[in-house]
Amino acid sequence: MNEQDLIQGCLRGSAQHQRHLYELFAGKMYAVCLRYARSSSDAADILQEGFVKVFTKLDQFQFQGSFEGWVRRIMINTALRAYQRQRFDMELNGYESLPESPVAPDALSTLSEAEILALISRLPEGYRMVFNLVAIEGYSHAEAADMLGIQESTSRSQLTKARRWLCDQLEQLNRYHRAEFDVRSAE
Repeated sequence: MNEQDLIQGCLRGSAQHQRHLYELFAGKMYAVCLRYARSSSDAADILQEGFVKVFTKLDQFQFQGSFEGWVRRIMINTALRAYQRQRFDMELNGYESLPESPVAPDALSTLSEAEILALISRLPEGYRMVFNLVAIEGYSHAEAADMLGIQESTSRSQLTKARRWLCDQLEQLNRYHRAEFDVRSAE
């Protein structure tokens, strides 16, 4: 079934087509949501909310450009709105979020994609949002700043700090790996 038939079936209300569309994109879009969320359960919530929007706005897709790109954009916007709601709630409650405690370190050379994503997910909120938008999604600093409601200079600063933070984390992992290797070699 081609993409246009799939979309048309969804627009007709076919549960089979809707399930197929969800299964086709859920894995990729969950990975997108996970990069913006604080936890896997938050990512699942964003994914669900995003797919509700995909299905309700499906009639607005113009069949110009990538459908996957259109779905991805909805997921990113949904994640950004969730972040803004969360940030607003934190401001109302008068506290800032602190980074979570580090995951168990692994050798730098053996980091899996999941471990790299875990490092990214531990970035402080603002750093993570800018890092995802600019370094991973490819948006300009001006676009990221506009989406997040911040100054372009803040976007640049947060990306620099995010990269520095990630480098520090990777260096810690590397030191841990070297120390572990030295202990094993001495035995």
